Amino acid sequence: MASRRSSAKSFDSLYAHGFVRVAACAPVVQPADPAANADAILKFWRDADAEKAALLLTPELSLSGYAIDDLLLQDTLLNAVEAAIAKLVAASEDLFPILVVGAPIRSRTSVFNCAVVIHRGAILGVVPKSFLPNYREFYEKRYFSVASDTEDDLIQIAGEWVDFGAKVVFTATDHADFAFHVEICEDFWAPQPPSTVGALAGANVLLNLSASNIVIGKAEDRAVLCDSQSRRAIAAYVFAAAGYGESTTDLAWDGQVIAYEMGEKLAEGERFAREPKLVTADIDVGRVAQERRRVGTFHDAAARAKDELTKWRHISFDLGTPEGVPLKRKLDRFPFVPDDLSKRDRDCFEAYNIQVSGLAKRIEATRTKRVVIGVSGGIDSTHALIVIARAFDLLGLPRKNIIGVTMPGFATSDATKSNAWALMNALGIDAREVSIEPLAQRMLEDLNHPAARGEPVYDVAYENVQAGLRTDYLFRLANTEGGFVVGTGDLSELALGWCTYGVGDHMSHYNVNGGAPKTLIQHLIRWVADKQIFDAGVSQTLISVLEGEISPELIPGDAPQSTQAVVGPYELQDFNLFWFTRYGMTPSKILYLAWNAWREKYDYATLKHWLEVFLTRFFANQYKRSAVPNGPKIVSGGALSPRGDWRMPSDASAAAWLADLKQNTPDKLD
Repeated sequence: MASRRSSAKSFDSLYAHGFVRVAACAPVVQPADPAANADAILKFWRDADAEKAALLLTPELSLSGYAIDDLLLQDTLLNAVEAAIAKLVAASEDLFPILVVGAPIRSRTSVFNCAVVIHRGAILGVVPKSFLPNYREFYEKRYFSVASDTEDDLIQIAGEWVDFGAKVVFTATDHADFAFHVEICEDFWAPQPPSTVGALAGANVLLNLSASNIVIGKAEDRAVLCDSQSRRAIAAYVFAAAGYGESTTDLAWDGQVIAYEMGEKLAEGERFAREPKLVTADIDVGRVAQERRRVGTFHDAAARAKDELTKWRHISFDLGTPEGVPLKRKLDRFPFVPDDLSKRDRDCFEAYNIQVSGLAKRIEATRTKRVVIGVSGGIDSTHALIVIARAFDLLGLPRKNIIGVTMPGFATSDATKSNAWALMNALGIDAREVSIEPLAQRMLEDLNHPAARGEPVYDVAYENVQAGLRTDYLFRLANTEGGFVVGTGDLSELALGWCTYGVGDHMSHYNVNGGAPKTLIQHLIRWVADKQIFDAGVSQTLISVLEGEISPELIPGDAPQSTQAVVGPYELQDFNLFWFTRYGMTPSKILYLAWNAWREKYDYATLKHWLEVFLTRFFANQYKRSAVPNGPKIVSGGALSPRGDWRMPSDASAAAWLADLKQNTPDKLD
């Protein structure tokens, strides 16, 4: 089917980009009063409908109350539960979200602790609890039965027969990546939670109705389980626990509501709230599906469970696609650099030491005692040099064995040259200066280049003559000194092809920066300065380097040559790089994400323009990435080495990606 141009209204809807909004709540419970509880749930349901959530999750036994003991076996209560369910089914005709509500459900010979799934005037299915706790404060086997493999697939509620069973995945027919599984409280404390197999059966949103009471430390335990299950199952995990209103005769309740997606916390409600609020999370089910396609272990686990999976059923439903539902999920502008300061400190520590340990191993393996680096005074060479210095300190090698060379050319500024010398002197390395201007002038003359005659022709040849001479000198110097060249080019430059093939910052003997995006390197330099890993003089110079313009300094002029004016702002291109390589997102979705993350700083047209530049340059420069030196992978967003995360032919066309960007995004947004 041919693509059609997206309208602004549809483009701005999260449901058009592989997201679903999930809501959860912990209503104030009236013990043993299903009618009152149904009213409380219905209020939250209407709130979820106003938010255009795909579903609403409530706690375990939220219709009856959990802590009502032997009243769970009273026909009066069970009759009232069925009446409350009938009321909710009737109300669902006019409500968009699916309701997942906890209730005791009786059959001919048993009572089951269940989740009742209600949608558009019908009960889609009833899911019984798989594991009944019967220890410490819990005595569920006194009241409830466990649905065995031989139980009927139907159960009767108020005279109607509906689907029944724990081995069920609810699957949307109109949203390819939206399918959910339901388990109840104790289920996810089991050694193998039912949701594990539910995920293998296709569910990518895992729901848990809980009545877990609260004791000191238990909320953290629950969060860890939700987090770990969302990582292990490559899924979203949404948890809603009973809260205020449950009987406190012997127990207390905190109403913990929390949502994770593949280990990332998306939303969390207020615990111990006397007036609880609706909690919503916008889940990227498209991202979950992409990750599952990439992880072979997930497929292997599904293959091993194939006999078990034959017992599972899929219950289909039509959700609908509401337009004009803006994304409320917080998106990191800098996906390679966490917003959370404690995580950022951890990530910078790990990234820096990955680089340091990688270089230290290479020094030991080559049995060399010297390294050579070109020091421009820019951020990439600055960071590479402080990685080298730290590696030498750890190995007990003198810093004088680090040979740093600044090589001024036609457009080298006094500021960067000054920073280069200040850093080399502060670190106490073997600092040298070699001007490349005489050799560059001679080569331009040999090439009969107009610039050799004084004409202002500053083309690729003019720039690459300088880049090539610098690299050639470093390699020959390394030969002379018995060392090797440490590279400085970063991951962002590799992605955009902003490096001169075979020379310049494309080639070295070992590149410590090849796995580090530009935005991370900027934070790493500041982190090293703040942590005072070196002395105050070094830290002061590092801050000075960060204040400079990112420039190759190859073309003379009144203002510094700007790299970002050509390839785009690195903060945007790193954002595009992450979503393109890490998750294989379509350009239209990447633009949607960028619009939500960056709209306060960049307008829509600017975001779209630089994404088009990214796609064009990324495909055109694969040949450079097919021949890169060794260097450590640093970020989970991936590396671009052909020996690692990224492999593609050098002659692949960007046409399909550019077409998606053109056809599936509007020309403009208000």
